[in-house]
Amino acid sequence: MSERREPSQQQTRRSAAHDSAFLRACRREPVPHTPVWFMRQAGRSLPEYRKVREGIPMLDSCMRPELVTEITLQPVRRHGVDAAIFFSDIVVPLKAIGIDLDIKPGVGPVVAEPFRTRADLARLRPLTPEDVPYVTEAVGMLTAELGTTPLIGFAGAPFTLASYLIEGGPSRSYERTKAMIYGDPELWADLVGRLAGITSGFLKVQIEAGASAVQLFDSWAGALAPADYRQFVMPASAKVFDAVAPYGVPRIHFGVGTGELLGLMGEAGADVVGVDWRVPLDEAARRVGPGKALQGNLDPAVLFAPREAVEAKTREVLDAARGLEGHVFNLGHGVMPATDPGALTHLVQYVHEQSRR
Repeated sequence: MSERREPSQQQTRRSAAHDSAFLRACRREPVPHTPVWFMRQAGRSLPEYRKVREGIPMLDSCMRPELVTEITLQPVRRHGVDAAIFFSDIVVPLKAIGIDLDIKPGVGPVVAEPFRTRADLARLRPLTPEDVPYVTEAVGMLTAELGTTPLIGFAGAPFTLASYLIEGGPSRSYERTKAMIYGDPELWADLVGRLAGITSGFLKVQIEAGASAVQLFDSWAGALAPADYRQFVMPASAKVFDAVAPYGVPRIHFGVGTGELLGLMGEAGADVVGVDWRVPLDEAARRVGPGKALQGNLDPAVLFAPREAVEAKTREVLDAARGLEGHVFNLGHGVMPATDPGALTHLVQYVHEQSRR
């Protein structure tokens, strides 16, 4: 454990949430009920979110502390979830160090000049707290408001960030990314190595401001075979997890379509492995092995079904989670924009009721 000392204010804020159901589950300790939070719980499914975001571009909204605070708190107020997730975007640290990119509605992050050569590495400088003062301010405001409810910080994993930079935007085939991995593995290693440093810096800012846990999103890692993940991706992700390990906060790792990678994602350094809806939690536990908590994994589309069907599928998830060392209930991916907020509120209440110890 590092001997670094954090400001007492941040220690106090984090200790207020220490015994929360969410953090206890992450630490694989007994809980009063299964804790619940949702990826993208602060977002387009909420009318209050659409109202406060009206006319404000996504990246701009991520840089306004008062707005970030309000958006992050909205699902906590409405749904009674057991944790808040910091409202931001995985490309915010890239924007903060000067990468020319934007988030285009209906498309996603778009990079003006995609990365193609070794010369492009010069555009990736280390991130410092001075690059993202709005993050420090927003996290401080949030932890003061949240009290005993934990705040989860987050960042994009090096592989997913590198893929955006190389492809220039979202991709279904990742052909340019894989071409670099296989065709110039040294350049690839240098690229994800630099991104690991940037990602680590972004997570450290959030933790030092008061975040109680962090989640690393490797949204696109499911495009890789296990052997390629181990060789080309896992070292950079492990570098991120190692960098924040001295803080002692739970580290969550999540990707989509990563059923074949679950064991490796835990091996990279996660304390909690997120599972999408394609693999039952009992099977996921077998793949991950002992010593890790699991997070997941209701299919987000189930929330569009009648309430009785939602409850039945939720019981399936809870049944599969019986006997796990630790379980945080979540969806197998983010909340879909057209989801009825009432369905989410009921789901939180239902999980709490069904899992009460």
